[in-house]
Amino acid sequence: MAKSNLYTRTGDRGTTSLVGGQRIKKSDLRLECYGSVDELNSFIGLLRAEELETSSAEQLAAIQNNLFVIGSNLATDTSSRELKAFSQVSEEVIIALEGWVDQLDEATPPMTGFILPAGGRSAALCHVCRTVTRRVERLLYRLEEEVPVDEPLERYINRLSDYFFALARYESHRRGEPEITWQKHCVK
Repeated sequence: MAKSNLYTRTGDRGTTSLVGGQRIKKSDLRLECYGSVDELNSFIGLLRAEELETSSAEQLAAIQNNLFVIGSNLATDTSSRELKAFSQVSEEVIIALEGWVDQLDEATPPMTGFILPAGGRSAALCHVCRTVTRRVERLLYRLEEEVPVDEPLERYINRLSDYFFALARYESHRRGEPEITWQKHCVK
């Protein structure tokens, strides 16, 4: 089997194709959305390079796969074609994510204040993933002003930021790293 080129040259003029062939500008908000999903997926890959518990590593692998589903969803022009089943976020996936959040939350002590993004390397990487997820969520709501966005996809992304917050707290706790809380005044 011959190897294909990594480049196509079709985007050299600042456009790219959506699923279905429609060409749009690379500055389009839709591309900003699924490009940010791709960025999040890359940060999750960096987080997975840490020494994590098997269950956390497996959850993150599932999340990375789900983000490809979301990217496929966002790259589909639903005005001209229906979403394929593999491009849709199911209710079961959202429920599983909520269960993971609950498990992580139950395994950590109650919060005593607003937590700063710290708590050791793996926890800090979780906070990076959380903040990129929040950006994706903001972009989705902007995109929704232009084109339809699936509501389950939006809920999944919202829960995903909660997951990364819970995983950050869990990683700090598991590794014996202190959580740094916000002081209600400027510190010298």
